[in-house]
Amino acid sequence: MGQAAKVLQLFRTLHRTRQQVFKNDPRALEAARIKINEEFKCNKSETSPKKIEELIKIGSDVELILRTSVIQGIHTDHNTLKLVPRKDLLIENVPYCDTPTQKQ
Repeated sequence: MGQAAKVLQLFRTLHRTRQQVFKNDPRALEAARIKINEEFKCNKSETSPKKIEELIKIGSDVELILRTSVIQGIHTDHNTLKLVPRKDLLIENVPYCDTPTQKQ
């Protein structure tokens, strides 16, 4: 796949992730849209293949962080925040045990 195709695919992926992560939050959706578009416009004239690969790696890392680490919160009271995790963030939790077990 050519670099231009990779860049376009990353652009689309970032926008899809933005729509999933910030669903029902128009302010965050708009801010993320502006930031993504701004970053791609800033680097539109980049011609160095090495630099382009580096920027693609950064964009992919950002997409991964957004997808795996961002949780929406909704103010319910003066000092209360209700967290709304997406289903793909909810993973099986292994209980923690304070006492070590003996190996046989």
